[in-house]
Amino acid sequence: MAESIRMLSKNTVKFIKSLHQKKFRNQEQKFFVEGEKSVLEVLNSDFKLELLVATDSFFEKHNSIISQSAAQVILVTQNQLETLGQYQSNDSALAVVQMKSNSPYDFPQGHFVVGLDDVRDPGNLGTIIRIADWYGIKNLVFSEQTADFYNPKVIQSSMGSFTRVSFFYADLKDVFSKWNVPVYGAFLDGENVHQMTKIKHGVILMGNESNGISRELENMVTNKVTIPGFGQAESLNVAIATAIICDNFKRLTSV
Repeated sequence: MAESIRMLSKNTVKFIKSLHQKKFRNQEQKFFVEGEKSVLEVLNSDFKLELLVATDSFFEKHNSIISQSAAQVILVTQNQLETLGQYQSNDSALAVVQMKSNSPYDFPQGHFVVGLDDVRDPGNLGTIIRIADWYGIKNLVFSEQTADFYNPKVIQSSMGSFTRVSFFYADLKDVFSKWNVPVYGAFLDGENVHQMTKIKHGVILMGNESNGISRELENMVTNKVTIPGFGQAESLNVAIATAIICDNFKRLTSV
């Protein structure tokens, strides 16, 4: 059950605001989630929620779910809530949540994994997490230079999908060597993804927003794939490209 309700203190405000910075998130091994949808997703997930800061209306509306949590509850006004997070208008809740350990998993046979090589933009990372969740891809692996999974912008743009995926950060070269599965890398000179007729489950590897997949990892790509363009745009946003490739790959493995 949720712990007894207490007042919002200056120390708690200072602590929550410190979690805006990666340094303190890593130090405390905690991050925050805000907004009704995302907080409810956390409450219904296997993440450990430690503190719930909520308005009266959110608490009353979702008391049955909140009562099943062991989190400390603090009731606040909407104005107080808006000063804590990054939402300009948050009339519901903010949760402080325990990070999960960075534990590598074995390649999930019979499934795809999305791999990200130096994808720096938090909004792109959050959208890719949401895309993976949409296509039933539950596992992701990130290079150590990829954006922080627990960045508030990543959490916000994933729209709750962050609670339904497994991930870890590692040297991708080492990971791919151990897994020994097909690695499909996105390149401008790859095979037309619309013309592919047969694929095996493996890694869908997407590269940096400006530079693409690194030369070091290019040598580990077993199949280069490309999305054909029909207009004058120089390139596609990495999240959009991920969605197109995932869509085609799921179609090919579903027939």
